[in-house]
Amino acid sequence: MNQQSSDAGRVQDVIVVGGGPAGLASAIAAHKAGLACEVIERGALVNSLLRFPTNMVFLTTPERLEIGGLPFVTPYAKPTRDEALRYYRRAADTYNLNLQFGLEVRAIRREAGPDGAPLLAVETRHADDGPSRRLARTVVVAIGAYERPNMLGVPGEDLPHVAHYYTEAHPYYRKHVVIVGGKNSAAETALELFRAGAHVTLVHRRAELGSGIKYWVRPDIENRIKEGSVIAHFETRVVEIRPTEVVVEHAGVQRVLPADAVFLLTGYHPDTAMLARFGIEVDAETMVPAHDPDTYETNVPNLFLAGQVISGIHSGLIFIENGRFHGEMVIKVIARRLAAGRDAVPTTANTLG
Repeated sequence: MNQQSSDAGRVQDVIVVGGGPAGLASAIAAHKAGLACEVIERGALVNSLLRFPTNMVFLTTPERLEIGGLPFVTPYAKPTRDEALRYYRRAADTYNLNLQFGLEVRAIRREAGPDGAPLLAVETRHADDGPSRRLARTVVVAIGAYERPNMLGVPGEDLPHVAHYYTEAHPYYRKHVVIVGGKNSAAETALELFRAGAHVTLVHRRAELGSGIKYWVRPDIENRIKEGSVIAHFETRVVEIRPTEVVVEHAGVQRVLPADAVFLLTGYHPDTAMLARFGIEVDAETMVPAHDPDTYETNVPNLFLAGQVISGIHSGLIFIENGRFHGEMVIKVIARRLAAGRDAVPTTANTLG
């Protein structure tokens, strides 16, 4: 339940922007450190997980998804998406986290508090309640990198039958589906759609499938391609998407593929426009936000990062398994700083980590 009216008027020790695993880990660490903390999320709890395939099984084991020292109990060697959603709800309830949903953070600005101490003003907007403003001594930005898909920049990419996220296979029974991409998500989607009776074509701009495909998925997709159950076009790029077909090009020659549905599984990147509104410098080429690699503090003093947002275009380098530790590290820095009662500007020069 939101507490917008009451929390908007108090100064928090920490405001966490983003209610994903890294944001929740940050908030739990703040709770354990005795810091007043509020989490602001524009969607649902662990919103990115809602975009995962409905029947997805994690590659990792459950203990590597744990946050706050709370055990992830499951009868399976590898947990499911539904179990993960249930676990993170339980984590939020166990630590009674102060969660505010439906709030989009529009800006973060530095200003002086009533006692002259520097604060960060977090400006938000709610779809129903309009704008509001919160004050915090520190802010942790943990917005992930799964909300902004990498666009192809081709005509027809915005057509209604084109999606950047895959959920389930049943609606595509006996339909022609084109999947663009060659990494794990594309391979798993192709296999699930094929087994649900879809006619699947895989289009990948490189000469072979990505090296990071799960070890038990790779032989499966390679064998389906060899036997022709999944049609694959390598070293091929999409030129145009039309209502019932996709135009692709290989070695300068174009061809038309039938397509009732198109999944562009080409990766994701952080919301750099949001980071810019916060005053965070972002490398134009890598999309990596400026931060100290030891403290995760950005070029804006007392404004920190946690989780996948740090990785820029290389979002595959940071997962829940390693991003969950960022919050604990950041909160240690924040707790020491607040205990010292000073606004310490980092002595180490901020770098593009």
